[in-house]
Amino acid sequence: MKQMNQLSIFDMQTESPHTLAQTPLADRMRPLDLEHYIGQKHLLGKGMILRQMLEKDMIPSMIFWGPPGVGKTTLASIIANRTQSAFVNFSAVTSGIKEIKEIMKQAEENRIFGVRTLCFVDEIHRFNKAQQDAFLPYVEKGSITLIGATTENPSFEINAALLSRCKVFVLKSLTPSDLTELLSFALHDTNGFGSTTIHIADELLGTIAGFANGDARAALNTLEMAVLNGEISPDGSITITKNTLEQCLGKKTLLYDKKGEEHYNLISALHKSMRNSDPDAAVYWLARMLEAGEDPLFIARRLIRFASEDIGLADNNALQLAVAAYQACHFNGMPECNINLAQTVIYLSLAPRSNAVYSAYETAKKDALAQLAEPVPLNIRNAPTKLMEALQYGKDYTYAHDTEEKIARMTCLPDSLKNKRYYLPTDEGMEHIMKERLESSREFRLGG
Repeated sequence: MKQMNQLSIFDMQTESPHTLAQTPLADRMRPLDLEHYIGQKHLLGKGMILRQMLEKDMIPSMIFWGPPGVGKTTLASIIANRTQSAFVNFSAVTSGIKEIKEIMKQAEENRIFGVRTLCFVDEIHRFNKAQQDAFLPYVEKGSITLIGATTENPSFEINAALLSRCKVFVLKSLTPSDLTELLSFALHDTNGFGSTTIHIADELLGTIAGFANGDARAALNTLEMAVLNGEISPDGSITITKNTLEQCLGKKTLLYDKKGEEHYNLISALHKSMRNSDPDAAVYWLARMLEAGEDPLFIARRLIRFASEDIGLADNNALQLAVAAYQACHFNGMPECNINLAQTVIYLSLAPRSNAVYSAYETAKKDALAQLAEPVPLNIRNAPTKLMEALQYGKDYTYAHDTEEKIARMTCLPDSLKNKRYYLPTDEGMEHIMKERLESSREFRLGG
């Protein structure tokens, strides 16, 4: 691998034991090859597309999209160590357009002499449009191969022209078993704590893995803190106890299994407290989950469901606020997003109630499953061809906007369900307006 200037953060240097001890565990355990890379089997497993590309050294411009701590930068490091290209690392925080253009000029010169240049841009979503545009002509000409890493949706954060020239690979959160494997390896590897005897129960390793929520860096940082605060025996070995780990985590997490019964009991308690218009109880159960290490995005998803299932059209702001809370959790993370969730939980607890939308779908679902072959009425079928017109597709269809009432006198349900009613609005909140509109529409459509 050829290095261009001194810009790569992946240069490997020989470190003394003293330097190694002062280097964070997460950095010491960064793998240098695919054999020691943990996770992302859907991309890097045997026969998978990305692995084949790496093995053949046929690296396209690509974007690694995934949450923090799943190995985006590490994977770029491995590619840098394998490729025959010159390698350049950019920081979206410190690199300006002038620097980008200088490196691109060097890359163009390298191309003339048959040398490829691979550019890695961490947090590429932080680059503005002008900075991203500076890469575009060189990606198009093949002067560089661009690898960008981002935690944000590339569709929204990366210029369409640049994105269209890159292949997007979605990296997933590491599983608890992935993280447990990584933690165990760190305890025995010489780059980790292999030179020291560490006593820690498998149960506690599982707790760290669960607390890290798919983030390898968080898991290793927690393990390192626990080791540094462990009980040192006369023989130099270190013991990590349940109490030590609880102090490192700063919360009681060990009785909370995110996949166990308590997990479902607590989310049920939150849901039913909101349904019963009890914001005090709802906030308590919210705090119980968050302070025990529950994923705030899991809670936010449940709030989005609640907004439609238990409030529905009685208050349309409920769904908007719940979705906004999910976005806030994504942007802020813990602990900052706890207040965003609390605000939403209190609002949903006090909003008017209606399960009419939920009931409408559940009733329609039963009929849909029982009559999956029920034909679509001819009058509301599309007729894009002459043959379909000849078969009377779209016959007697009336364009609602052409009528004075903006409603056509026709039924859109199959004949067997012609008079079936699914949505039965209540008088709660704003839903009474929907009820009035529905009754007026129904009366006109049926010729009343």
